[in-house]
Amino acid sequence: MSAETYRDAWGIPHLRADTPHELARAQGRVTARDRAWQLEAERHRAQGTSASFLGPEALSWDRLARRARLADTARRCFTALERKDPETAAWVRAYTDGVNEGLTEPGHPNPAPEFARTGLAPGRWDPWTPLGVWLATHILFAGFPAKLWREHISTHLGPEAVALFAADGPGTAGSNGWLVSGERTTTGHALIAGDPHRFIEDPGVYQQVHLSCPEFDVVGLAVPGVPGVAHFGHTGTVAWAITNAMADYQDLYRERLRRTGAGVEALGPDGIWHRAARHTERIDVAGEDTVEVEIIETDRGPVIAGGPEGLDDGTPAALSLRYPPRVTADLGFGALLPLLRARRVADVDRALDAWAEPVNVVQAADTEGGLLHRVAGRVPVRPAANGLRPVPAWEPGHEWTGWHTPPRAGLTDGVAVMANQRGPATPLGVEFAPPHRADRITALLAGKEHWSAADMPAIHTDTHLGSAAPLLAHLAALPSKAALASEALTPEAALASEAAPEPKAAPDPEAAPTPEAAPDPETAPTPEAAPTPEATPTAAPPEAPPTPLTPEAAALRDRILAWDWRMDADSTDAAAYAAVRAAVVRRLAAHPVLAPASVPPAYPEVLLPWLALVPRLGHALEHLLRAEDLYGIDRAAAVRAALEEVAASPPSGTWGDTHRLAPWRALPDTATAPGDEPGLSGDHDCVLCTSPVPGLTDRAARGPAARYVWDLADRANSRWVVPHGASGLPGSPHHHDQQPLWLGGELAPVVTDFDRLTKESDD
Repeated sequence: MSAETYRDAWGIPHLRADTPHELARAQGRVTARDRAWQLEAERHRAQGTSASFLGPEALSWDRLARRARLADTARRCFTALERKDPETAAWVRAYTDGVNEGLTEPGHPNPAPEFARTGLAPGRWDPWTPLGVWLATHILFAGFPAKLWREHISTHLGPEAVALFAADGPGTAGSNGWLVSGERTTTGHALIAGDPHRFIEDPGVYQQVHLSCPEFDVVGLAVPGVPGVAHFGHTGTVAWAITNAMADYQDLYRERLRRTGAGVEALGPDGIWHRAARHTERIDVAGEDTVEVEIIETDRGPVIAGGPEGLDDGTPAALSLRYPPRVTADLGFGALLPLLRARRVADVDRALDAWAEPVNVVQAADTEGGLLHRVAGRVPVRPAANGLRPVPAWEPGHEWTGWHTPPRAGLTDGVAVMANQRGPATPLGVEFAPPHRADRITALLAGKEHWSAADMPAIHTDTHLGSAAPLLAHLAALPSKAALASEALTPEAALASEAAPEPKAAPDPEAAPTPEAAPDPETAPTPEAAPTPEATPTAAPPEAPPTPLTPEAAALRDRILAWDWRMDADSTDAAAYAAVRAAVVRRLAAHPVLAPASVPPAYPEVLLPWLALVPRLGHALEHLLRAEDLYGIDRAAAVRAALEEVAASPPSGTWGDTHRLAPWRALPDTATAPGDEPGLSGDHDCVLCTSPVPGLTDRAARGPAARYVWDLADRANSRWVVPHGASGLPGSPHHHDQQPLWLGGELAPVVTDFDRLTKESDD
């Protein structure tokens, strides 16, 4: 046997080989067969050549990829890997050999229609290409453009605005993950479950795979284009999973550059002008002229925006990006083989000591009762100011001076829950997700003493929206004619006077918290230098003078206040709440105090989503409504006007009618209209995190990119699902066959017995 390929009922590849290297080759080969177009798109993305077939809309990304030196960094990292860890380098090389074989083998002609539409032929993968794919996938993962937002909003509203708007930003990936120890399960062995939240791509960003050889037998979620199983895996005796730690490990520096006869110089913190590396590259753009890009790199890092002449509008600015792999020539690929070979938690722990980025919180458990809850990744030690906004490169005191020791944590009441909230990674970050998802998962787990793998989908799909409280409080405080006849109500008193909706919580409604009982975010610990939404004061009485609502608005308000706080796809009340929320966001964005911030600086287009005002308002709305003062803005009037607006033209259907999936495709599918995509339950702050952008769109581009349950009692009881299917080929029976499961909150079985699989080929 060299290598064998099997499939299960869902078309998931199960690979068996004699050696890890032959197995890597087989993994590359089957990925090329199943995901050829996706691999081609990712290869171009890593190289900064996407515009050559996607046209000018991809040019801004290509500029960033070139200017940030992504491909060059990947080459450096692979060269260093060959020197320091030749076994892993050879294993990666075997994977790319398999990719190249799968893309060109005559026995498996590639039917991906995208190649015909673009006129492309599959390109050849270099040994460093998987590192480039990994880097391109995660370069924006830590959200360094948020530092530009903080600077931007501070310029308009003052530094106190940073805390008001601090929230899980529009471009930041997140996840849910929970570890339940054996003392809290029906089997006496641990369970690990969760779902990574990313942009939903088609084909998906995760590939279900089973990798078996004499050294290891692992099931997990691979990243197409990268060998092994990095983020989510189960070896039979130990399993692991990750969430985004929300750590800050990339810095932006404001550079002072000048041209000389010999090139470009940058002013350093020592007060001396130093020669910067400089060259030019050309980017081909489909349908347009070739574009020339100047590449400049200072001692801090590559310049990604502006230059000696400033930004495109002439604003004097140049920003360099310092990120760990560019500094260390290490992407952490040395952890991948040890993870596959892990047998116990201690093995996973040692493997993760080599992890670089993205920085994650890892949960792991083994069959002997071992448990692990730690941060993995490389975060530089530097002054707190570096984490908040771009810092001046010419001033001393902003240098990196070492690396943080990754923090560790334990379990509480036999469980550990991570949902990108403040936790073990708190000392390493600035902004974290609101606590709603984590609090809700914790409360649901507390509602039952012992859990099984089959119980976990009820948590995956919980739609309770904890962040609704401040807007509902303002709605409750709006005076009706009856209320005007009695004493005036504050939002807090009004909410308390209403009968609190009892959530339809799973699995135990009596144990699930009511909205009023949710933990107070003001008590969350914060690092000294980190602005946090929790630091803002609580809600003040409504600013508007009492004015009775129209009968239509009063009826809509009463209907929303009677709503069960569930963002279910079939709920008309959830649709009404979301419509009012969106209208409030739009009205706040149009207010003369905030509207000027809607015009961002002339930074590259690829960075502008982090600088867009409406998404920022939408994701920070609960903090803005809860603050003691919002720059004199009459929020009660804005809420009242939004309610009247929606009452005059209410949504005609359910939440799922407008809250539809908006998957990203490298080559848009012109045959699929937005209304053809499925309707979704959930919302940004639900455990079922399907993220609209309030005030902009109800459609969800982000959501669970996979769901999993790892059972340490018996791996055969584990479950998983992805949004689409195992195949990236339109027309394949496994292209979208898992989507009904994903939409319904169901999971597919993990099958590892080769006798129950269908053999496809010998390679």
